[in-house]
Formats: sequence, structure tokens, C-alpha cells
Amino acid sequence: MNNNLLGLIFGLASALIWGGGDFSGGMAARRIHTIQVMALTSFAGLAAMLSLALLTRESWPRGVDYAWAGAAGAIGAIGIIALFYGLSRRAAAIVAPTSAVVGTAVPVVVSAFIEGLPGPAQVAGFVVAGVGIWLVSRPPGEITHEMRRLFWLAAGSGLCFGTFFVCIAQVQVDSLFAPLTISKASASLTALLLLGLLRLPLPAARRNPLALLAGLMDTGGNVFYLLAARYTRMDIAAVLASMGPAITVLLSALILREKVGRLQGVGVGLCIAATVLLAI
Repeated sequence: MNNNLLGLIFGLASALIWGGGDFSGGMAARRIHTIQVMALTSFAGLAAMLSLALLTRESWPRGVDYAWAGAAGAIGAIGIIALFYGLSRRAAAIVAPTSAVVGTAVPVVVSAFIEGLPGPAQVAGFVVAGVGIWLVSRPPGEITHEMRRLFWLAAGSGLCFGTFFVCIAQVQVDSLFAPLTISKASASLTALLLLGLLRLPLPAARRNPLALLAGLMDTGGNVFYLLAARYTRMDIAAVLASMGPAITVLLSALILREKVGRLQGVGVGLCIAATVLLAI
């Protein structure tokens, strides 16, 4: 099996797992504060990655790799807070695709400088993505101030995720679980700092199983993304991983009966098409 095919498989696996994790996190954020959810997800991921790193006796990163992994964890944590808040407001059809396309654009642009300019299909992907985001941001009925606010919140979330994609892909060590342990430790520290600033308690883990599930699925998505980035171009890995919102929107529509307008449905389809074009 060639490397590109392996990268494709790992990238799609990360999308599937991340999509389910985002849905679980959004559900958890309906019961407790989004920062509390992020704290639980980070601690769950840290425990899982540290255990696997110790069991497999992986070598730990050195020097600048600590900085890349730590930055990825802290920035990704901010993106998770914004995403979970948007999903908790029953706005999956707006928040998830917008966050995904913006998150995809960042590594594509960075990769253009590192690995060369994108091809015509990727340029077309940017155009399709722009139209898709515009349609997604226009839900049925009157467009309220809250909807506009959620759209920009999702764009900021995507910017954080795109930066995460770039930073974690720069880790050069061959280990898999060790750099993600550092990333999750940084995310956990960020969560503790935010909880302290807002004077929020750390919620009981056993009373919030959905947050723990979201943390484990987010960590699983991280593992498969890092694998994908090692077998194919960083921008392609990020694009494939960014298809996760399709799963989030589907679960929200099926389980929560969230309404998806006709134009929004077209917009979601265009966002998915954009990710495919960007991956060509």
C-alpha cells in the first residue's frame, strides 16, 4: 500500500472520529460551561496519550518540537471552546462547516509556501469554499445577530484549528503518542488557567460522560491526523480531516432534529466539495 493511500485512509479516519467527538462535545456543552467541557476533554486525552506513550516506550521530542506540540495544544483548546459553544447553541449546520473550511485554508496556504503552490483544483476549492460558507451562514428565516455572531465565532474556531494542523505537523520526532501527550498537557494547562480566571469549578468526570467521550474521540482524531500528515502533504491531510463536520451535521439532524435549510444544505455540500477539490 503506497503512502498517499495510507494518508488518505488515516485522514478520513480522523474526520469520522473528530465529527463524532465534536457532536459529543456540543451535547456536553449544553449541561456545563464550554471551558469545563474542554477541561474534561483535555484531561481525558492527556491520560490516554500518556498511558500509550509509556506503554509503547516511545522516545520523547526534543528542543523545538516541544514548542510546536505545546503551541498546537493551547491554540487547539481555544478552537474547541469556540466550536463546542456554537454546537451547544443548536447551530451545527452553521458552525461545523464554517469552522472546517477556514481550518482547511490555513494549512493549505502555509503548505503553498513550504511545499509549493496549489494546483488549479485547489484554487477552485477556495472559490467553492467561499460560496459554501456564504450559503451556510444564511439559515432559513430571518438572519439574526446571534446567527452572525456564531458564524464569526466558527471562523475564529477554524483559524485556531488550522493553526493546530500546521503546528502539530511540524513535530519531527518519529514518536506518535509522545508529542500528542505534550499537546494535551498544554491544552489541559490552558483549561486550568481559564477555569481559574473565570472562577469555574472543575466538574466531576463521572457526571459528564459525553465530555470524556469527546476527549477520547478528539485524541483519536489527533492520532490519525498526525499519521496522515506523515504519509501525505500537510494540506491534503488537513483537508481530509476537515470533512468531519459532515458527520457532526448529520448526527445533529438525525438525533437532535436540527433544521437544515435548503440553502444551508447546498452550502454544506459545497463545503464538502471544496475539501475534495483542495485535496486533489
